[in-house]
Amino acid sequence: MKSDGRKKARLVAKGFSQVEGLDFNQVFSPVVRFETVRLMLALTALENWYITGLDVRSAYLYGKLDKEIYMEQPEGFAAPGQERKVLCLWRALYGLKQAGLAWWCTLDESLKELRFERLKSEAGIFFYKKKGTNIVISIIYVDDALFCGPNKAVVDAIKVQFMHKWECRDLEEPNEFLQMRITRKGHTIHLDQCTYLQKVVKHCGMLNAKSASTPLLAGYYAAKNTEPVDAELCSRFQMVIGSLLYLMLGTRPDIAFAVTHLSRHAANPSQDHLNKALYICRYLIGTSTYSLVYNGGSSAGLIACTDSDWGSDPTSRLSQTGFYLKLADGLISWTSCVQKTIVYSSTEAEYMALSDCARQVTWIRSLLGELGYKLKAIPICGDNQGSIFMASNPVMEPRSKHIDIHYHGIRESVVKGNVELFFIDGAENPTDLLTKNLPRKKFTKFRAQLGLQFPSGSI
Repeated sequence: MKSDGRKKARLVAKGFSQVEGLDFNQVFSPVVRFETVRLMLALTALENWYITGLDVRSAYLYGKLDKEIYMEQPEGFAAPGQERKVLCLWRALYGLKQAGLAWWCTLDESLKELRFERLKSEAGIFFYKKKGTNIVISIIYVDDALFCGPNKAVVDAIKVQFMHKWECRDLEEPNEFLQMRITRKGHTIHLDQCTYLQKVVKHCGMLNAKSASTPLLAGYYAAKNTEPVDAELCSRFQMVIGSLLYLMLGTRPDIAFAVTHLSRHAANPSQDHLNKALYICRYLIGTSTYSLVYNGGSSAGLIACTDSDWGSDPTSRLSQTGFYLKLADGLISWTSCVQKTIVYSSTEAEYMALSDCARQVTWIRSLLGELGYKLKAIPICGDNQGSIFMASNPVMEPRSKHIDIHYHGIRESVVKGNVELFFIDGAENPTDLLTKNLPRKKFTKFRAQLGLQFPSGSI
């Protein structure tokens, strides 16, 4: 049953019986990332581009196989008198391990015929350009595609050419992509996962639960479970936390720290971990109608913000990194993760967070550069003067000798003028929300600065 009510059935091969090296070699198939989709939608809002979508029907069946593969005849559909014979596959079939890659290679070839170029920075983005406003950007995720550009006639013409190659379902102005609902209102684009969120809440048995004001209680730390693994508890926890991770990756940066903090215990969760995962569901119940908004009328450019919580893990004494990138007044990328090495001061922790953020900014610059945008230095805001000094002055100091060399890449970014560092007061740094569990007052203050829209009646 599809999300729009359609019913679908497929013949699926038993890919689990395939032998690597005999039936397949490579299986990796690239797909566009969530952050890239949000970046393109933010650009669409800022540039007031036209956007349309389509869905390729039975996409995997177009994939050409590079191996000789046989399969048994489907039960109940064997040819009379030839039941002992097997089928030789000419094209990829759903279930085959290499089916996704086979379709991707076929799709890549067809887009080249339409004079699209695949970006080096993002394999899921294809770019078509001619003189003037004849620019079309294609966003591909397996069999789902979005086409956008400034000229509606050119975009529709390219889309028609694409549909002549494959049997497609025309989605016209897209309402959904990767289970993210897209709502366009003038120069603004709203993204939400309300429908998926309701399914998660229902599946977790939390429909009638009382809402909570924050994802987790202030100061909560998820301690490691030392008891033996409970298979049933582990399965349920992984189901809940996996669903929450998908929400967090899509449109909900406000639950990023809480979800990633609990997900570290997916291998052996305790009952307390499960209870806290369900507590996040309670927070989502009260904020189920929130949406991530990109305001094209704001003309707001690209800006990054970073923070770190030094030695926040009482067990390992590792620090927590948090940063985000914002465009058109809405977040396009965010990260909340534990640093890999122990540091000896908050300055060093903040320096490593700045470096991680700078690498993400460099990637965004590269992607936008391929699309023809010439950017000035991207501002990165941090709340530690010492870390900004270390990043701005390529001098080796005793306190930074032990830091891995790849973190010093930020100095090169500063020298080249790719990024520019600014100080922001710690009490006014919204990225604090990505590094720890905050009390309600502080949490709601920073949440309001992430580009989330809060309908009346929400928490």
